[in-house]
Amino acid sequence: MNLRYSWLLALGTLASCQYLPLQRSTTPSEPLVNKFGDASLQRIYTLQDERKTSELLPFLSDPNTAHRAQAALAFGSVQDTVALPALQALLSDSAVAVREASAYALGQIGHHQAEEAIIRSLATEQRPEVQAELLEALGKVASTKGADFLAKYSAPNPTALTGQAWGLYRAGLRQQYTPQGVETATGLMAARHPYEARLAAAHFLARTPKLDLTQYRQQLLNTATSDQSADVRMAAAQALNKVRAVDKAQFLSNIAQSDPDYRVRLNAVRAMAGLEFEEIKPAILAALQDQNINTAVATSEFLLSNRSGADPQVLLQVLPNLLDARVRSNVIWVILNNSQPQNRPYLNQRYKQQYQHARTPYDKAHLLKALSGDYKNYAFIAQEMFGAEQPVIATTAMDALILMRQQPDFPRSMEGAFADIFKRAVGSGDVALVGMAAAAIRDPKLNLRSQYSTYDFLAQAQQKLQLPREMETNIELQKTIDYLNGKQESETPQNPFTHPIDWALVKTIPVDQQVLLRTDKGNVTLQLFVEDAPGTVANFVQLSQQDFFDNLYFHRVVPNFVVQGGDKRGDGWGSSDYSIRSEFAPLHFLEGYLGIASAGKDTESNQWFITHSPTPHLDGRYTIFAKVVDGMDVVHRLEVGDKILDVQLAEPLPPVTSAAHK
Repeated sequence: MNLRYSWLLALGTLASCQYLPLQRSTTPSEPLVNKFGDASLQRIYTLQDERKTSELLPFLSDPNTAHRAQAALAFGSVQDTVALPALQALLSDSAVAVREASAYALGQIGHHQAEEAIIRSLATEQRPEVQAELLEALGKVASTKGADFLAKYSAPNPTALTGQAWGLYRAGLRQQYTPQGVETATGLMAARHPYEARLAAAHFLARTPKLDLTQYRQQLLNTATSDQSADVRMAAAQALNKVRAVDKAQFLSNIAQSDPDYRVRLNAVRAMAGLEFEEIKPAILAALQDQNINTAVATSEFLLSNRSGADPQVLLQVLPNLLDARVRSNVIWVILNNSQPQNRPYLNQRYKQQYQHARTPYDKAHLLKALSGDYKNYAFIAQEMFGAEQPVIATTAMDALILMRQQPDFPRSMEGAFADIFKRAVGSGDVALVGMAAAAIRDPKLNLRSQYSTYDFLAQAQQKLQLPREMETNIELQKTIDYLNGKQESETPQNPFTHPIDWALVKTIPVDQQVLLRTDKGNVTLQLFVEDAPGTVANFVQLSQQDFFDNLYFHRVVPNFVVQGGDKRGDGWGSSDYSIRSEFAPLHFLEGYLGIASAGKDTESNQWFITHSPTPHLDGRYTIFAKVVDGMDVVHRLEVGDKILDVQLAEPLPPVTSAAHK
């Protein structure tokens, strides 16, 4: 696949990053396509990629504004506390871009030492964009004092108000909040406030743990049913789970069956957790048959997690109407689990026959998971797991066995057999089985420590790994070894730096370079963010040129979260023989943004995901390297097992908006 782009772009158009005004140190006649034609900017970014703090620090005092700003941003990815004093000093820099970049970096480093400096800067800062960045950064480092400051802050402008909302959200994720902060966030959902402020406030209420939002019932209901943005409505619907009310089933059922956006409907279903099945049965049965497959999948997953009281006869009646293999699998699991023991042998035989005749590996995998609804199927599932030719079948079988072992009524008589299965999986050499079994062994709720006389089999498995390709499995094994040896904290193994950025390739990629992602559901057009994530973009472009992604499957779809692909194994455990660095920039994961999958910082390689909706809990933790500019309707229709036909780089096209959420 050839990289094609237009050389007719004006230098002035290309001279700016998405959020920083740049000062070029090149001649006007030089044909630049992105900011990395500036040798100093390239050098700064290389040092960021190499994590060389000592060589980056001098650039924080560089006379060139763009260089200081880029160096400050670099520490948002390097995250070295050694840079804290210099970054705090830059909060008084004369350049707006430098102050903004420094605030972002301080938040990314996340050290409480920055709290006082950020609060002091807010007392004097006059620029709205810097105020907003400072407020969001404060949320990432806030103690009780910072949380109180955010709750009481009086925003002087809409931009700062949005920053305050994001600050409250970031602090809430860290369980730093006050009652006044909850009240402030509730008020920020009012229709008169900017979209992003309402979005952040609704996510604060939805995602902050242990909140009781009963007193804010009406405000949440108003937002969940009438906000003009589905992004805000879906977060408010999720927050309704934290409201105690006798008519909770009724108002959540109304939302689940009436909102025009499938993401709001399925969030209303998820918010029903803890309610009696009979109260929500009509809404659940309707949602299982929703015209949108994501709503149906999410409802079947909800049913699996909230199966108490679900009548298997009622589910057997609706099962013929459920054509999607994933939806059927989850419903069958509940049918088996909730059926009387005397009815299970017949049902098991029926579903084993369906498993044997399933058309695709993904369909077989779903049915194998369904069979785990009855403990007596464990030996059959284990046999299929160890004999599977397709990785996705083996991986799903292990997931099914772990699900069985996690059930509160798991028979004690089977504990030894499951311990032997997990030990055999660790010795299998399959990276997924090894990693998943290791994670299960260290789960304190499963109490598997006493089942093994020695833990040598874990160390032996670790010695056979090929790094960095199998780093995710290595991390799981190391955590388990440390846990079994009584270590309170496990130090994550670090990936070696083996894959520097291909700058020759980067400097040929325009800032508005677009990519055509062809799937068997339709085409999706992406725009790459080469100036925000050059290493990731170059890696993606190079793999595309090598046809790496052609004919791979979307192996993971989490409704109203992400669709993920790029794995040659097809089960989420496939990687490359190298890893690239995490690249964090002051961007938010909104609907249709692309992130690079990872097993932790600096472990990225070839898997990537597209978001169904805003996912702010991923911000600053996963590299954002592109966004969808056309074809979101296709993204929302993608299912597990759908195919990537190919990925082609093409001429940039005008962005197109499409309705995609019915």
